[in-house]
Amino acid sequence: MVMDHQNVVLQANLMLDRPVPEFVARSTMGPLSSEDYRGKWLIMFSHPADFTPVCTSEFIGLQRSINEFNRRDCKLLGLSVDSIYSHVAWVTNIKEKFGVEITFPIIEDISMTIATAYGMLDASSTSTSTVRAVFFIDPQGLLRAKIHYPMQVGRSVAEILRTLTALQIADEQQMAAPEGWQPGEKMVPIAPTTIDEANRVKSRPENIEWYYTDRKTLN
Repeated sequence: MVMDHQNVVLQANLMLDRPVPEFVARSTMGPLSSEDYRGKWLIMFSHPADFTPVCTSEFIGLQRSINEFNRRDCKLLGLSVDSIYSHVAWVTNIKEKFGVEITFPIIEDISMTIATAYGMLDASSTSTSTVRAVFFIDPQGLLRAKIHYPMQVGRSVAEILRTLTALQIADEQQMAAPEGWQPGEKMVPIAPTTIDEANRVKSRPENIEWYYTDRKTLN
């Protein structure tokens, strides 16, 4: 069942590899719902408030990398508890003042139902502002990764793209991205779950131990 602003089921503790809460909402590009994004990757992210320095830098950074997201068949969707009128005024002002047109939609969530359902609000805070949350949702509507930043720290667009790319390639190759992995580099085998698998991994010349593969030695 599709949930609207008035009856979103609260699921603040979202689990990885589980379906995300459904929603319908007004946005800067008209009405939309979670179903509109099925079949594509979606990065849904919240920001504390319109017309603020860090949020503006993030939106400009994301827009300047929009072609990279499109190349990965991934859509962007912003959200805050500000009104649709504030969103429209803000993106209009960004275009007028900085020459950057924000081409992805921003959800209005005045009632905070979507933000609450996705765990975008800090329960210990006296503010209704959303934290800087990022949700990586796959084409089946499953949550694959989530990152939370405090209000004082802006997100890295490069890291969002790196995580998205890692998820996509790991799925395609049935491999895993080790520490510091960057797009274009080799991935490592997923962790073995049987002794036979561990022995096969250990027999590879690049392996020092069955539980560690130095990606620099991969061909």
